Parts: sequence; structure tokens; C-alpha cells
Amino acid sequence: MKPVTVEIKIDPDRINTPQAIRKAALSKAGMQDNPNLYTRVTRRSIDARSRRPQFVLQVVIAPQEFAETEGPFFRPAPLKGRRVAIIGAGPAGYVAALTLLEHGIQPIVLERGKDVNARRKDLKPLFTTGAVNPHSNYCFGEGGAGTYSDGKLYTRATKRGDVGRILDLLIEHGASPDIRIDAHPHLGSNMLPRIVRRIREAIEGAGGEIHFDTHVTDLVLKDGQVRGAVLADGATVDADAVILATGHSARDVFHMLHTRGIAIEAKPFALGVRIEHPQELIDGIFYHQSPRHTNLPAASYRITQQVQERGVFSFCMCPGGFVVPASTAPGELVLNGMSLAARNAPFANAGLVVEIRLEDIGGADNPLSALEFQASVERAMFAAGDGTSQKAPAQMVGDFIKGRVSSALPKSSYIPGIYSAPLHELLPEGVARRLRASLPLFGKKYKGYDSGEAKVLAVESRTSSPVRIPRDKETLEHPSAKRLFPCGEGAGYAGGIISAAMDGERVASAVAAIIG
Repeated sequence: MKPVTVEIKIDPDRINTPQAIRKAALSKAGMQDNPNLYTRVTRRSIDARSRRPQFVLQVVIAPQEFAETEGPFFRPAPLKGRRVAIIGAGPAGYVAALTLLEHGIQPIVLERGKDVNARRKDLKPLFTTGAVNPHSNYCFGEGGAGTYSDGKLYTRATKRGDVGRILDLLIEHGASPDIRIDAHPHLGSNMLPRIVRRIREAIEGAGGEIHFDTHVTDLVLKDGQVRGAVLADGATVDADAVILATGHSARDVFHMLHTRGIAIEAKPFALGVRIEHPQELIDGIFYHQSPRHTNLPAASYRITQQVQERGVFSFCMCPGGFVVPASTAPGELVLNGMSLAARNAPFANAGLVVEIRLEDIGGADNPLSALEFQASVERAMFAAGDGTSQKAPAQMVGDFIKGRVSSALPKSSYIPGIYSAPLHELLPEGVARRLRASLPLFGKKYKGYDSGEAKVLAVESRTSSPVRIPRDKETLEHPSAKRLFPCGEGAGYAGGIISAAMDGERVASAVAAIIG
């Protein structure tokens, strides 16, 4: 017989009982149980539309000989003498390195931050004194911004590459096999460091090099081609090509390219707040039960609404998580969210952001206009505080809607602390106006979302890169700087861990096609 796929629904009570799942799948397929049949769950999601949420499973039924064999999925080839500099050790940079090694090309990864373990030590001052290490923080360092931001692995960019291969690579390096079947997989900020470290060991074991605390300040240009990188100490790294995978917060790199006359473009992005609720409230809204069933994960959501000709939407939702300081330079305040693998903290938080179009901030003539707007809001949020710490201005949702300062604020997951402030005045006018108009609409659709238990903190501004670095559609090279390959989220071609990793694979394959 050929493999058969069926879809079944399972109550939370039975989701951890494999025999119940097998029985339901065989019944749906009209088959009798047979020891020669192999069953495997290939997709798992939750249908929470009814009063009692259920798991929705896709199950493959096939003869035992169809049982899948595992890996290896990373297969390095002997090195052939070519070398490529990769600027950035995030998901785009690391998957690009793995892919180059499969083509027999040596990657030289240059990362301004520290390795994933040492990087953790630089996060503590953000919480205690407000000191920001501009090279080692929540955005910079091994693993990139996603390492300490929940590790969400969901992407809608499925046409850009092989999502399954990226998931298999992560599993091969220590991720849970569950990420292969969950509709919205995640790893958790406590699990990612181990996975990232194993990927580094695989790259080095196959002949690649990884250099931390290595800040690239310029590019080596020869006859219109980029042939290496210049470091902060004046040293150069020669290479046959350069992959630029710096992430969305490397503003100095954008400025360097602009100064060098290497074309960049302003890009629309989104900006707003972090909205925080008790997780029990979110469970009640989206699962219709609180407390939720013990076998259900913390409820999450994705919401969107058109308000006054702009999109208002949730971003980077972190169930059972924490709001964290993601500033990358002194004198700015940036917020993000994270969750541990268990997602069992008492609060849920999400970015609630407004679409920023280029005409909203002066047009596209200045390629740095969106970046400068983004930075100006972050500086204004820091200036509104005590001038030293990373304490965040906050407001109860009801007060934010009505335009009044909150007289008191409840406990928050944000460890540096929050203080009452008029966010309706501090945020850019168009952003504040649309957020205030959107919240009652969300509250009407999701009863309780705009309740008295919800608060907003500012500012959520690093939703995506405010700059796009152009590249040829076929070769993926920069159109005027040959052998420079813009890559990943910072270049404007990805929006998360998986899409960045897929772009890293795609770009590395393009590099291999050109340099052999």
C-alpha cells in the first residue's frame, strides 16, 4: 500500500497517549490495526474555536518499510581553497557557513559580539545598572537577536527555501523533534544557546573559522569587487566574497555602506509598544478556559486590524514570557519579548505595532530616513526616564485609550522596572492615535483584551530592518559592489530565525555558483 495521510482531532486528555492517536488515525482511514503498519504524526496544531480546544493532528499511515531514517543533514565536503567572509553569526550567517562547507568552501565568520555563553554575562548590567555593551546585548552576539527572544520558528516565507531542511538541521544539533510537527514551533531562550554552540562546533569541525569580538568597520574593495573586510583594529580579512548577515540593528554597518557609496534603501517597518497581560487572561480569551487544561500550552495569538489606512498588528508574541531590554547603544530604550521553553511565566506579552510607511517620515529620498526615525523614537523614550537606567515608560491600556496618566501600575515581567508615563504623548502622534483606536476594536473581537489588567510599555521598534540592501534577483550580489552578498533580516530579506536561515542557505548557494 501507499502511505495515507489522515487528519484527526484529539482531546487534550489523550494527546500524550500514542495508542489513542494511532487508534483514531486508523479508524479515520478505515483500517484495522496491524503491527506491520507504521503511524507518525507529521503536523500538530490547536483548534481553539470551540469552547473546548482540541489538538488537530495529521498522521501518516504506511507499511513499516516507509519509516523515515534520520540524517545526517549536514554533509561537509573537502575544502577546495576558496574562502568567504561572513559578517554576523546569527541564523543567516551560521546556516550560510554550513552551506558553504557543503560546497567545499571555507567560511570565515566575523562576529562583533561574544560567544553565546559569554554573551549572557553582558545582559545582566542591562537589568541592574542600565549599562549597554554596544557589541554584546540582546541583538548582537552569537546566535543573533533570536537566541534570547523565545526562538520562534514559524515562518510564512515557505516559498523561499526548504523549511524542513532548516528544522532538520536544528534537530540534528539538539533541538526537540517536536519542532518538525508543531504548527508554531519554538525552542525557548534557555534551549537555544546549546543548539547554537553545537552548530558552531560543527562549523569549526568541518574547517570553518569563527571569530568573536571581531567588529567589521569597512570592506576591502578592489576593482569594483568586495574582496574582504576591515576590522576595528585595522587588520583585514581577505576573501573571495563577503556575505553581509549583520541583523537588523547594525546601524554602523548601514552608515558605513552609505558613506562608501554602496547603495542602500530606506524600508518601511513597524513601531509601537509591548502589551502585557496576565497569561491566565490570554488563556481565557483564546482558549475559553482559565485555568487552561494542563496538556495545553500557554495560549498565544496573532491579531491584526486596519486602522486609519495603516495596519496595526501583534508581533513576536511571547506566551508565558518576559519583556526584556533590547537596546544596542547607550542613550536609547528598546523593548523586546522572550520566553523560556516551558512558557510558564505568569505574563504574556506581544509587540502591538503600527505600520510605518516612508511617506509618514519624509519619503524615500534619504536611504537612512527610516533608520533615523526609529533611532529618534528610541532616544526620546530613554530621555523620558531617569537618564541612566533601562526603566520603561508604561500605562494601563484604559488610561492609554483615554489619554490620561495611570495613577498606579501593577507588577510587570520587565525586570529593570516600569514607571507611569503619558505614552499617548511620548509615542509619535500617528502611532499613538492608531494604537488607541485599535485597542477597543481588538477588545470587541477578543473580549477582555483591552481590560483593566492590560498595560503597554514602550518602545517596540526593532520589528524589522529599516533599511534594505539591494541585490540582483538572480546572482544575489549587490548590483554595484560585486561579490558582496546582502543576506538575512538586516539586509531586508527575512523576518525571523527560519526565514533568515533559509536566506543564508540560498545566498551561500549563490556564492558557491559564482566562485566555484
